[in-house]
Amino acid sequence: MSRSHVGTSRTLLVTGASRGIGAAVAVRCAQAGWDVAVNYTRDAAAAERVAQAVRSAGRQAVALQADVANEAALMAMFARIDADMPPLGGLVNNAGVVDAMARVDETTLARLQRMFAINVFGTFLCSREAVRRMSSRHGGNGGAIVNLSSVAAKLGGPGWYVDYAASKGAIDTFTVGLAREVATEGIRVNAVRPGIIDTDIHASGGQPDRAHQSTALIPMQRPGTADEVAEAVQWLLSDAARYTTGAIIDVSGGR
Repeated sequence: MSRSHVGTSRTLLVTGASRGIGAAVAVRCAQAGWDVAVNYTRDAAAAERVAQAVRSAGRQAVALQADVANEAALMAMFARIDADMPPLGGLVNNAGVVDAMARVDETTLARLQRMFAINVFGTFLCSREAVRRMSSRHGGNGGAIVNLSSVAAKLGGPGWYVDYAASKGAIDTFTVGLAREVATEGIRVNAVRPGIIDTDIHASGGQPDRAHQSTALIPMQRPGTADEVAEAVQWLLSDAARYTTGAIIDVSGGR
C-alpha cells in the first residue's frame, strides 16, 4: 500500500540486515535519521526484531525477504520500497556469504557460483536498481552507496577461502568504477573493508570461535565489533563524507 511522504525522509536499504554488521548498520543509521528497509533471506523473526529497533529509534522500517542473487526477488523488493517507503537515498550492500575452509584445488563450481552470485552479482544488481532511483540522470535526488568488502581482498585468503577473498576483490574494483561512473550524478560510492569481526558469519563457515582464536593475527590483538563497522558505514552515508567517493576504508584493527 502506498503512502504519501513529507519532509526530507529518505530510505536506506541494508541487505543482509537480520544479524551482525547489517543489523548494526540498520539501527545506527536509524538513530542518524534514516528510515530503513531491512532485507533478509531466511530469518524473518530476526529481521523483524531489527525493524522494531529502527521503529524504536523513531524511524519507519519494513522487513523485506529477498535473496539478492535472485533478480526477480530483488526487483520485487525494490518495488515494495518504492510503494511503501520514502524515496530511496542510500544502499548498503552488506549481504554476503563465506563457506567452509577449502583450498583452490578443493573448490567446486557450485561453491563458486553461490559465492559470486551473492557476494558480487547481488551487489551489482542492487546497485543498478539504486542508481536507477537515485541518479540525477534518471531524475533522482542523489544518494550514497556503501559496499561491504573485506580485508581478505588484500590478503588473498590462502588456505582459508581464496574464493571469498576474490569475490571481495571484485567489490573493491566495482566500488571504484561505479564511484567514478556516477560521480557527476549525485551519487557517492564507497566501501568499508572489515577485518576479523565478532559476528555469526564465522559459524556459517564452520568456525564459530574464529574471531577470538585469531587475535594473534590482529595488531590490536582483538576482533572488531559490528558496531565499530557500522560507525564507519554511517559516516560514509552521511553529509559529513560529502567529498568522499571511491574510497575503501579498512576497519580491521591494523590488519
